[in-house]
Amino acid sequence: MAAILLDVDGVFHVSHEPIPGGAEAVSRLRADGHRLRFVTNSTTEPRAALAEELRAMGIELDDEELQTTPRAAAAALAGRRVLALTMHAIVGEFEGVELVGEDAEAVLVGGADETPETNLVFSFMNLARAFHELEAGAELYCLHKNRWWQTKQGPLLDAGAFVVGLEYAADIEAIVLGKPSTAYFEAALQALDADPGMTWMVGDDIESDIAGAQKHGMRTILVRTGKFRPDAVEATRVRPDGIISSIAQLPDWLEEHG
Repeated sequence: MAAILLDVDGVFHVSHEPIPGGAEAVSRLRADGHRLRFVTNSTTEPRAALAEELRAMGIELDDEELQTTPRAAAAALAGRRVLALTMHAIVGEFEGVELVGEDAEAVLVGGADETPETNLVFSFMNLARAFHELEAGAELYCLHKNRWWQTKQGPLLDAGAFVVGLEYAADIEAIVLGKPSTAYFEAALQALDADPGMTWMVGDDIESDIAGAQKHGMRTILVRTGKFRPDAVEATRVRPDGIISSIAQLPDWLEEHG
């Protein structure tokens, strides 16, 4: 039986609309004895809310099986003074972190969402404040560095553009806390007590999910939903071990190829 890391956004839903067959696939994977961990770069809701949303789609999981980037940030930045440019909903996840508006030891950039709050979080004044803190010696962290994500209206600009802008302005390199960072994947493997070579990563992002997991020695499956673009796959040297139409096909594919 395999350990399986499952991306969430773009694999199980797009703009909170379920992708058909996800709940049934999870039930069958569990029945087949596979160990599952849900690994997401979503930065707009706390873990409990994300888990409840998945359960509302019929997907069987406990909160502890869902690994999120805000929780990773709380662990990495515990005890430090942090200027956080993140959605308000996830502030409660930063347990042990001192959130400040100035004199920060670190600047943390979260992800964008589909609401007007994004305009407030990533305003010029907030980005200029972050730049000032970086110039004064603060370190730059980001929950992820995604360029865009898929919504039901089409591709939408993500906060990776703001991260790169701050890197350029302050001549500094951000530390990525979510996928495809080493720490994030290692935490997932440790939670499942899994060997990388015996673990599958299933996702829709050829860069963060597939290339990131392959660098850690994992086997990979790309789904043709969410961020999947045929031209992006053709343009890269990254080759997943399998490409399937959607999460619904995963149990059958693993039975045949796993």
